[in-house]
Amino acid sequence: MLNSIARAAFTRLFTPPAQLLLRIGLTADAVTVIGTVGVCAGALIAYPLGHLFWGTVVITVFVLADMLDGIMARIAGTPSAWGAFLDSTLDRVADSAVFVGLALWFFLGADDPLTALLSLVCLVAGSLVSYVRARGEALGVEAAGGIAERADRLLVTLVVTGLVGLGLPVVTLTAALGVLSLLCIVTVIQRMAAVRSQLGDAPTVE
Repeated sequence: MLNSIARAAFTRLFTPPAQLLLRIGLTADAVTVIGTVGVCAGALIAYPLGHLFWGTVVITVFVLADMLDGIMARIAGTPSAWGAFLDSTLDRVADSAVFVGLALWFFLGADDPLTALLSLVCLVAGSLVSYVRARGEALGVEAAGGIAERADRLLVTLVVTGLVGLGLPVVTLTAALGVLSLLCIVTVIQRMAAVRSQLGDAPTVE
């Protein structure tokens, strides 16, 4: 939901820094890779050590940086199928790192297997959300939208994790991950229903 609501505002906000990065010689693809490496570092180093707040700060900075790549490509006039593919693929890597980092901490450090398990459920369900869209679009139909898109999942996870790092009870994160898991499943069903309605009984394309 946030994608459709905030896209125009974020574009206006991030256009000046995107122009600056282009002037110093960075490409959109380079920023995509840097953003992903930063998110993975924050998630897979800070989270497993129990630094939930500072890990979230690092991840948030690089998630915001990662939003620059598409704007940079449009400004430079270099949007490409490869750039879109790279961005989408590395988004999955970054998302996975966030939930794996949380699972590692709650399995091995905080001894909270329920929260760790829900982190992994979010990882799997979120991956399904993305897969359904990709598969639907490969069949030539629209499969975006739904109640828990990537921006929604990241916002909920990072905000609550950061607050837990500042002292909010862990049960808050457990509940948030549980609700998020359910919303991801609902989103998968929504997208599948959208694909089904568009495809109808169309024959399989070999």
